[in-house]
Amino acid sequence: MQVLHLTLHRKWFDQILAGTKKIEYREIKPYWTKRLFNLNGTPKKFDVIFFKNGYAKDCPKMAVECKGIQKLTLKKEINGMKEEEEVYGIELGKIIKN
Repeated sequence: MQVLHLTLHRKWFDQILAGTKKIEYREIKPYWTKRLFNLNGTPKKFDVIFFKNGYAKDCPKMAVECKGIQKLTLKKEINGMKEEEEVYGIELGKIIKN
């Protein structure tokens, strides 16, 4: 079983736990490209994402099904101007354990 380990801020952790956040986003940077994609550019296959809220030994944790990784274009508005930003989207499935 392939596991992806990610640390989140409380706000995003709680939204995933509540089931309202279905995609976790990461910036397109060399660090994330190496962690999420193979050398040939295809997404790595993860079965589970292990989320932690913080770095303490007793911090909240949960395991969530990983449905896939893809490059997405987000549309946002900044100071009245519409902009597009490319990001990596990690599609989340059901919560396996919390």
